[in-house]
Amino acid sequence: MYDDSMLIRGLSALGIIASDEQLSQLHHYYEMMVETNRVMNLTAITEYEDVCVKHWLDSLCLVKVLPGLVSGDALSVIDIGTGAGFPGVPLKILFPQIRLTLLDSLGKRITFLERVVAECGLKDVTCLHARAEEYSRKAEHREQYDVCVSRAVTRLASLTELCLPYVKVGGRFVPYKSGDCAEEVAEAGFAIATLGGKLEETASFVVPESDLGRKLLVISKKRSTDKKYPRVGGKPMKSPIVSRETLG
Repeated sequence: MYDDSMLIRGLSALGIIASDEQLSQLHHYYEMMVETNRVMNLTAITEYEDVCVKHWLDSLCLVKVLPGLVSGDALSVIDIGTGAGFPGVPLKILFPQIRLTLLDSLGKRITFLERVVAECGLKDVTCLHARAEEYSRKAEHREQYDVCVSRAVTRLASLTELCLPYVKVGGRFVPYKSGDCAEEVAEAGFAIATLGGKLEETASFVVPESDLGRKLLVISKKRSTDKKYPRVGGKPMKSPIVSRETLG
């Protein structure tokens, strides 16, 4: 039913070999997404080949900065603002050893993802309907994850405040960025340092089987985040930490 030749080539370029079962899980995920998209806006990208490239291969490019995933690293991963499940669900399907938490503020999306997890037979996946700044204050989630990922289209200073509190010391926050983000990265430098992080790497590349440019930032967690972060009441979005004057 599906021509997976392009997908398989793209996976191969990333050093990933998918089993028939994993391809079947991706097919079912796609079918559920397209069906649900008729009644709820999950994604504007619905053609199969476009989903393969712009959602799945793009999500799986995480291996460019975390190559240990391919060799079996059993990391705890949280995907903040996961939406329709990107990058978390493709990562879980191709790397079933990870322990995954999917967090989104829209309950309907989480209901959809709970169905995906159940129907695709995914294990060790938790779906959370919550605001990111609220759940990172809970002991069972604060500084508990090896890796936090996010494809959310949010300025980096704000996104770092929402995400870095989930990462354990020694772990990594990896936001997905596109285009020229140098100014955004420079703006976020003070926030990253304030929250206990350090930008270690900016990986720039083209998503396999496409001409889509992508950047992955690797922000390591060097020390615990002060308990006053993230700020509540929408402050991370309304008033990002971009200078000393904006703190408080």
